[in-house]
Amino acid sequence: MQVNHTKKLVSNLKRATVIRGKWNGTKYHVIHKLGEGACGVVYLCERNGIETALKLGTDSARITTEVNVLKSFQRVQGKRLGPSLLDVDDWVTPGGITLPFYVMEYVKGQELATFLHGKGSEWLGVLLLQLLMDLGNLHESGWVFGDLKTDNLLVTSPPPRLRLIDVGGTTQIGRAIKEYTEFYDRGYWLKGSRKAEPSYDLFAVTMIMLEVGGRGRFERGSDPRQTLERKLQQATALKPFTPLINNVWAGNYQNGLEMREDLVNLLQRRPEPKKRNMPVSTRTSRRKKTKKTSFATFEIGAIFVSVIIFYLIYMLFFL
Repeated sequence: MQVNHTKKLVSNLKRATVIRGKWNGTKYHVIHKLGEGACGVVYLCERNGIETALKLGTDSARITTEVNVLKSFQRVQGKRLGPSLLDVDDWVTPGGITLPFYVMEYVKGQELATFLHGKGSEWLGVLLLQLLMDLGNLHESGWVFGDLKTDNLLVTSPPPRLRLIDVGGTTQIGRAIKEYTEFYDRGYWLKGSRKAEPSYDLFAVTMIMLEVGGRGRFERGSDPRQTLERKLQQATALKPFTPLINNVWAGNYQNGLEMREDLVNLLQRRPEPKKRNMPVSTRTSRRKKTKKTSFATFEIGAIFVSVIIFYLIYMLFFL
């Protein structure tokens, strides 16, 4: 009964509630709830005029695990994957209940699908390069993100940067996945186990691609594998990425960096048109007919190359 009462308390804090750290003494003023998970609730709070994201929980062990994950992110790759960790403390409620919490950087941005709306598939490729770099570094440090989904992704700017905003499902490699969402879970699609290994995250990446490159989420039907194949064929925007997705489904990558390497090669590949012998008069006629088409092709190619160059410069000098 006490547990249910505590969970209800944690989930229903009112605006302007003051959360004061027992040990550090820092005060946070609640603005509104941002989200709720299996082991806690995240609130948008204000501290000295700065917005922060505060996660309040009922399970000290789970909160400690998430804090350790955030610290691991910062040791491995600065502050690029998960939110920055700002504070860790306990809150003693007016009723005398002690609750653990930690405070993170509040990440503002657009949902992935919103950012990609109206943009070409090259932008999906650029953001995937960022995500796979971060996941690859995470895998090499011994962790799997686990509950990877579009709800946990935001695109910040400028310049555009894909960020992950919830580490609640992050699990050490070799253990059982502790949190998952069915649509992104390979076990749900009969494509593997729920063991925490890099390939689990990579499968979730392909489902994110199907979601934003197709028509949203979909049911698995009576034959989940056949459903996936059909949806991939129907997602014309993902045609350039089909070999990459099939490699993931076949289990051909050991971590995110291997998948990223193939994605780089895929984005850089430019097949040369076949040379054909034809009469001069025919070539002249063909040149006139295709002048506009050629210019359009050049323009699209130039935009694509510019995006990639911009991303590479950004990666070299700003990350």
